[in-house]
Amino acid sequence: MNDTWNQLVAVLPPIFTCLAVIGVMAAIACKRNHGSAVAITVVGLNLALVSLLAVIAVTPIEVTPLFVVDDYAVFFWAVILVAALATCTFAGSYFEGLDDNREEFYILVASSVLGGMALVASRHFASLFIGLELLSVPLYGMIAYTYRERQSLEAGFKYMVLSGAASSFLLFGMALLYAASGHLDYEGLAVALQSGASGHAWVLMGVGMILVALTFKLSLVPFHVWTPDVYEGAPAPVSTFLATVSKTAVFALLMRFFFLAPVAHDPWLLTLVGVIAFLSMFAGNLLALRQTNIKRILGYSSIAHIGYLLTVIVAGIPLSIEATGVYLATYVGTTLGAFGVVSLVSSPFAGRDAAHLDHYRGLYWKRPILAVSMAIMMLSLAGIPLTMGFIGKFYILSVAVAAGLWWLVAGIIIGSGIGLFYYLRVMALLFMERPADAREPAAIGGMGQTAGTVVIWLLAAVTIIVGIYPTWLIDLVGASSIAGIG
Repeated sequence: MNDTWNQLVAVLPPIFTCLAVIGVMAAIACKRNHGSAVAITVVGLNLALVSLLAVIAVTPIEVTPLFVVDDYAVFFWAVILVAALATCTFAGSYFEGLDDNREEFYILVASSVLGGMALVASRHFASLFIGLELLSVPLYGMIAYTYRERQSLEAGFKYMVLSGAASSFLLFGMALLYAASGHLDYEGLAVALQSGASGHAWVLMGVGMILVALTFKLSLVPFHVWTPDVYEGAPAPVSTFLATVSKTAVFALLMRFFFLAPVAHDPWLLTLVGVIAFLSMFAGNLLALRQTNIKRILGYSSIAHIGYLLTVIVAGIPLSIEATGVYLATYVGTTLGAFGVVSLVSSPFAGRDAAHLDHYRGLYWKRPILAVSMAIMMLSLAGIPLTMGFIGKFYILSVAVAAGLWWLVAGIIIGSGIGLFYYLRVMALLFMERPADAREPAAIGGMGQTAGTVVIWLLAAVTIIVGIYPTWLIDLVGASSIAGIG
């Protein structure tokens, strides 16, 4: 009875998220109201976030053979929920001007958050697949939500087709590993393969196919081509969600899989992962140089950042888990702020998003808080000292140096140097003289804009505070160990 009660406490966050989905559906059935849908979703996600305090008291705990709720899962659930709350706040303002049904969007957001939470806590291929699909399928609708815009519809279709192909690779890879080991859980798979009960080639092929699927979801080279098009075509709050919640959940899963299943520690496979990381750093940064659309710039930037982060998997040392937590937390906070500014100056009522760099020229003279916040986010993404982006990058470099991965250290340093150019270019544009024919940002006023501005201001403040005093974040991440690793 006590174990059952503890398991129930451990799944309180997903339960509250489910209740948010049901609440919005019930509210729509009674009467359509955009404000009510936002409020129900935000309350549900906040309850899920607060309930993490109760979950910590019962971790680590296995919940059915499919999931394990440990400190690692709790930390990334918190990151996912904070990012989803920020997304809902930005969406509240963004969709206020949409001349169509708006309430279903929040059902899709909360459903996708559920998928991300399942993915982070998964310890079995069945929960991995369910979590990944629950995370991805609502995204098809979210990306194409402003379907009257051709770009949005095209982006949704593109993501759906390519995501379906990635799922096929995932299933085939799982089937090969099951055939080789007779197990579908990560620990059982590791034990069976270490005892030599399988063919090495089939195992490598299975892990390789799973890696292809997850590489697509993380927008890593060579499966990165869809990223800028989908980021540009999707509504700005959806791009925010894609760049933060989706990538956090998938990378947290990848990290758990590589640490729990030593089958993935094959030198040949790790070299391949290192090459993918190296190429992603350069491809992301070099391709961003030629862009004039800020959503495409942030899309390419995300490719480079996940490339930096992939270094920790190649290193495979105990510090890698802490570095992953610190880097993902700083990356998510900064990316939320940058995409948040794009969301607040855009509106579907005014046509396509205000994403061209010219839209941001002289923004300081119209919306000084947003312009200064965007400048801080650009500095953080560039890894400039006294911002939290610097702390994250410092951790990644420390892991690469400790593991003796000098070629990846060189890639991180050179890639960061290239990135400085386009981040500082965006920052400089914000403070230039505003041309007379510049597009005006979305109207100031309304609760949505006010709430969104407050979130942006808070993110900018946290970016500076963590950059100056990172100890509390490091202590928080340091307590987030993966169950099953000594």
